Parts: sequence; C-alpha cells; structure tokens
Amino acid sequence: MNRVYVGATSAVLAVLIGGAALWTTLREESTCGGNAIAGGNVAIGGPLELLNGTGELVTDRDVIDGPTLVYFGYTFCPDVCPFDVARNVIAVDMLEEQGLDVTPVFISIDPERDTPEVVAQYAEDMHPKMIALTGSPEQVKAASQAYKTYYARGTGEGEFYLMDHSTFTYLMFPETGLASYFGRDVSPEEMAEEAACHIAAS
Repeated sequence: MNRVYVGATSAVLAVLIGGAALWTTLREESTCGGNAIAGGNVAIGGPLELLNGTGELVTDRDVIDGPTLVYFGYTFCPDVCPFDVARNVIAVDMLEEQGLDVTPVFISIDPERDTPEVVAQYAEDMHPKMIALTGSPEQVKAASQAYKTYYARGTGEGEFYLMDHSTFTYLMFPETGLASYFGRDVSPEEMAEEAACHIAAS
C-alpha cells in the first residue's frame, strides 16, 4: 500500500470520524425539525478574528449580527464547496422572500491561496449578501477550532492542491449562538424552512 493511498485513506477516515463525533455531540431533535442545540449547551462558535475582503480585521460580533449561515470551505474547491454554498444562498433568497434577513458567511480554510482579494471576489460571484473571510493560518485554525471543524491539506502538487474538510453549515444567532446545523443532504427548501422556524422562535 503506497504512502499516497495511506494518506488519502487516513484523511477520509479523519473526516468521517470527525463528522460522526460532531453528529453524535450535536444531534437532538428540534421542534423546528432537523438538529437543534437546546439552550446552547454545545460550545460551537465563539470569539474569532479574521480578515474580510478588504483586509480589515473583523470579529464574530461584526459578522454574526443577525441570523447567519456559516460555512467553512475554500475558493479553489472543485465540487463540494460550490454546491454547498449555492445551496446556502438559495436558502437565503427563499428566506428573503419571506421577509427574513439571513447572512451567508464563508470562512476559508485555505489561507495560503485565499487572500482577502480572492475571497472578496468569491463573495461577489456567489451572492450580494455573502461575507467571505480569511486570515493568517493561526486565525483560520482558531476559527475552525471554535466551530469544531476539520481541515487538512490533501493531494496535489505546488499550488494545485486539494483540501480535505468537514462540510457542515451552521445556523448562528448573535446572542444565543448555534441554533442548528445542516449536512450536505439538506435541500435549500429544508434549510429555509428550518431556519425560518428558528428565527420565529428566537
């Protein structure tokens, strides 16, 4: 078994184990359907400092000032991230049609390539309301740890490498923190319906 295969297998197992652990930790049936965190008992989210598209240092208080969908990914992602982000912004548009203001936030886990200028363009391309953030490796690691996400450099040479990462989207509120989270199998309609329920209950 060669080292590349072993490394890839280890990365996949880490994602699966990490995802399973998070699922076990967070799962609780919600009156809104899906998965909710009663009373904010699970420490997901919290203080963070990152750079926005203009290179300005922002904190969680600056970014999460209302209902917010937070996703960790990277702009060079060839498949998973674009689909997940597209799903998230479709849900945001559905909620806006109901008069509900929800902000989509994208946090890069690839600070080497995702400069403020790169994430600014990404946000502009994806949705007019999107906030995209990056930072130093230390800042990104701290944000990832706060949300208990997983990421690691994957296969590829030079600047053409992939990133392995978890793919949850978190529904956050400024005062109460995590309300729910969504896996990749959740549709835009389901996300919008559950988010609207949590907003009504907040």
